[in-house]
Amino acid sequence: MSDRAALLKGIRVWLVFFVVCLVLSGVTAFPLVQELRWAEQTARSLGAPEHLPGLMEWIERVRDGLDAADADHPFLLYGTDWLAFAHLVIAVAFLGPYRDPVRNIWVVEFGLIACAGVIPLALICGPVRGIPFWWSVIDMAFGVFGAIPLYLVRKKIKRLEALTEAAVPGVAAAPAQ
Repeated sequence: MSDRAALLKGIRVWLVFFVVCLVLSGVTAFPLVQELRWAEQTARSLGAPEHLPGLMEWIERVRDGLDAADADHPFLLYGTDWLAFAHLVIAVAFLGPYRDPVRNIWVVEFGLIACAGVIPLALICGPVRGIPFWWSVIDMAFGVFGAIPLYLVRKKIKRLEALTEAAVPGVAAAPAQ
């Protein structure tokens, strides 16, 4: 396998991994009420009330809030439907770098910027909304862990670009096959 083919394969594998995670993150925003009920049942069966009472209190509080919103104001959950949809739409954008990484590196860079933006959002909006700091840390971890594959993809794209330009000086990188 040529260096170009190996780089392209590595880029695509990381992009697929990132997109799968993004899609899973999105689709799990649709059934929040049921998910919290499952989370509470699972936490109870694992002994969380005795071992992690703070976590259990948080899960119960969030579940109570979602149950109340679902029963009395279900339109509020429509916001999380849009959150889920946004994840799915953003995932589609990564089809561009999958098909032609060099030309569409901007999508990867946009993703890195979005991942970086998770941190100030969690640090600012978390306290405003009464989110425990430890939960904001979990939210920030999504940005950090999302940035890792995108950073690796960007590095590989830059190497692919250099390899392509070295093969044909003065010619922009050809679209990936």
